[in-house]
Amino acid sequence: MIALLRTIDMALGIYWWLIIASAIFSWLYAFNVVNPRNQFVGSVGTFLYRVTEPALRPIRNLLPDLGGIDISPIILLLIIYFLRQLLWTTIAPVLL
Repeated sequence: MIALLRTIDMALGIYWWLIIASAIFSWLYAFNVVNPRNQFVGSVGTFLYRVTEPALRPIRNLLPDLGGIDISPIILLLIIYFLRQLLWTTIAPVLL
């Protein structure tokens, strides 16, 4: 059972970094630091968008309009942090 908990924790950790990478990429794209016409840059951006958007979209729908400031990645990171802490402080001791 501990292997399953560690696998879930690792998947949440990888997703954590994908959300951070997606936020950084969106800033680089918005400020024209990266060339959007480059095929590699475009495929990285598409991958990050497709991986993170299904989790970010419901959060964006719940948040009020903040005038161009998107805090949905921060909220999702807090949710992932909460889930990881819940996993190791509440669920793991019961199963072990």
